[in-house]
Amino acid sequence: MSEAIDKATQTQITNIEKNTGKTLKQWIDIVNKSGFTKHGELVNFLKEKHGFTHGNANVVVHFAKQSHAGAAENSDDLIAEQYKGKENLKPWYDKIMAEINKFGKDVEVAPKKAYVSLRRKKQFALIQPSTKERLDVGLNIKGVAPSGMVEDGKKWNAMCTHRIRVEDEKAINKELFNWIKQAYEQAG
Repeated sequence: MSEAIDKATQTQITNIEKNTGKTLKQWIDIVNKSGFTKHGELVNFLKEKHGFTHGNANVVVHFAKQSHAGAAENSDDLIAEQYKGKENLKPWYDKIMAEINKFGKDVEVAPKKAYVSLRRKKQFALIQPSTKERLDVGLNIKGVAPSGMVEDGKKWNAMCTHRIRVEDEKAINKELFNWIKQAYEQAG
């Protein structure tokens, strides 16, 4: 693939190819010929018909739909697209990112078509403008029950253990950042 992709994604692609005996391009062709069009349908197709894990299926579908981070020439363009019609949420995103960037220099920001993935050694959070009035912050925190402003995230996004709905600026507070920091620390 000629697009610039992060090291973790490249390793994942290499492992998919090694474990399945098919190249990413072959899997993209299979996905594109499946008859399914929606992201979730395609992920389920790979999981059910080809034995993929959720994460591996998700990567292949992002490449097939050209919605992975490397597909855009400029990650700022992806973020700008996410907030079209939701411009009122962009200051919230900026405020959250300003705080996350204080955690350490090892935060990798990987914009996708619909959300921004935040990684260290693995993804610890994602930020998604889900509606015109709400940002969702998905977190990966093992062994900690959701409480307070946090709910179970698995039904919302299979790649997240926790979810925080940010529906007003007051939700961008110390509690939010403590939860994100906990996910960040576990991902290191």
